[in-house]
Amino acid sequence: MSELLSNTIGMIKPLDKGVMAQAQARQDMLTKPQGSLGRLEELSIQLAGIQAKPIPQIRHKAIITMAGDHGVVAEKVGNWPQEVTAQMVYNFLGGGAGINVITRHVGIRIIVVDMGVASELAPNPHLLSRKVAPGTKNIAIGAAMTEEQAVTAIETGIEIVKDEVAKGLDIVGTGDMGIGNTTPSAAICAVITGKPVAEVTGRGTGITDEQLTHKVEVITRALAVNHPDPKQPLTVLAKIGGFEIGGLAGVMLGAAAHRIPVVIDGFISGAAALIATALAPELKDYLIAAHLSAESGHRLLLEHLGLKPLLTLDMRLGEGTGAALGIFLVEASARLLAEMSTFAEAEVSEKEEQ
Repeated sequence: MSELLSNTIGMIKPLDKGVMAQAQARQDMLTKPQGSLGRLEELSIQLAGIQAKPIPQIRHKAIITMAGDHGVVAEKVGNWPQEVTAQMVYNFLGGGAGINVITRHVGIRIIVVDMGVASELAPNPHLLSRKVAPGTKNIAIGAAMTEEQAVTAIETGIEIVKDEVAKGLDIVGTGDMGIGNTTPSAAICAVITGKPVAEVTGRGTGITDEQLTHKVEVITRALAVNHPDPKQPLTVLAKIGGFEIGGLAGVMLGAAAHRIPVVIDGFISGAAALIATALAPELKDYLIAAHLSAESGHRLLLEHLGLKPLLTLDMRLGEGTGAALGIFLVEASARLLAEMSTFAEAEVSEKEEQ
């Protein structure tokens, strides 16, 4: 393990329980029946513990969307050609993708990162070029990447968060783009959760029953060829992962090291969270699951992480679209805690004791 990665993991501390108690006490004094805002109350208290502030603030919001290609597309695990990854990156940069629409609506800045797109992308002031390599290798016949590349991918995510913190960052969401990336994500999910491949493998961009059977067979073959050990998360990433998956794991670790909440998107972000929490178990308390993806393995993945999704909208787009909606709800929870009046302030009678 590198010094940067080791130091980052060492910086992740438990949530501040004392501050969380203060936030809970304020929640109990606000002009509402106690607990009537449900998960929004829980979120505000979690935020307080993360930020170590009794009244947390969300002002600077960002989604980090990482792109990478996957050699396993050679196995015909989906319907879309690999060049779509690069084309969609250009769409992000042009402001025309789903993630652009939602981030504009919610007031979130988006950081687009080339972690390993197979083609060379034209320089763009809004694109972070951090290409580890032009796509991973085919996991059905060997390792996706070297362990050195796996560490580089994670370190890249850590460094990007550090740069964003310097600009002002109160919350970060994770997003992805990569044709074929539900295949390595399902492989990671199967290895770390211990669930059968068939249970965690979904239809990705919409494949047929026959294609799904083939996808399960490809993932099963990849696990047999690579023998990833669930107790060695860096090795799991190297053998069956993706550059954007490693980068997002680094984003999560880097954010938690700076006491910044992380709103994770769908299945690919979830796979990154499996890697990141295997490296740093205390990270789990800094994660907020934005939604339950339509991908069949996502529910099992979130159960393994002990996370409850905020939304169930049958989304499976990726890009960070679910995370952006989640950030909206998290910000709402913080504002409610900060801006609602207490019973005393509003001169509203409290509940009578029986």
